Amino acid sequence: MKQFIVVGLGRFGSSVAKTLTDNGYDVLAIDQDHQIIQDISNSVTHAVEADATDEEALKTLGVRNFDVAIVSIGDNLHANILCTLILKELEVPYVIVKAQDNLHGKVLTKVGADRVVYPERDMGERIANNLISSNVLDYLEFAPNYSVVEIMASETMVGKTLAELGFRNKYDVNVMAIKRGQSLNMTPGGNDKILEDDTLIVMGKNENLDQVRHL
Repeated sequence: MKQFIVVGLGRFGSSVAKTLTDNGYDVLAIDQDHQIIQDISNSVTHAVEADATDEEALKTLGVRNFDVAIVSIGDNLHANILCTLILKELEVPYVIVKAQDNLHGKVLTKVGADRVVYPERDMGERIANNLISSNVLDYLEFAPNYSVVEIMASETMVGKTLAELGFRNKYDVNVMAIKRGQSLNMTPGGNDKILEDDTLIVMGKNENLDQVRHL
């Protein structure tokens, strides 16, 4: 089974790390923020407070023994790029990096990123251009059986809260965000109600996502 590193534990990175762990993967979560590491320590396999731009620190953590790294450092472009470069130099086989824009993405590709993703930009573009079924849009695949998808709110969902729909308890998937018009709720809670024309960004195993798509 593949082993994953997740660097940068904001909303996106934390959701990736927790869901991978929930689905049985070995996950090393890395962030410089002590409180974030404390908060996530019981939700992932390993949580380490470390500077991901420190090559020696990453060597000590044995990153070269992992199969995939997801770099989700969003607020420091220099750290994002340098971490990507170091991970590739340490021979991590596959490095996925979150980029802010095309120029940033080009730099990441130059330093060795195997895949560059643009979560916020791609969200709108794929809704408009690549709808592949009545209500589901493939968004990002981290492993052969694990994806992040965009789900258009169905009639069954409209008017109900996330808690009432039981995405996590019933289907073992995580709702990462809710898109409503031009606004994006990146921290949805159980009391958030689904409205008509909402789009949900959901992460989990493909088999579980298939159940949710038919709600």
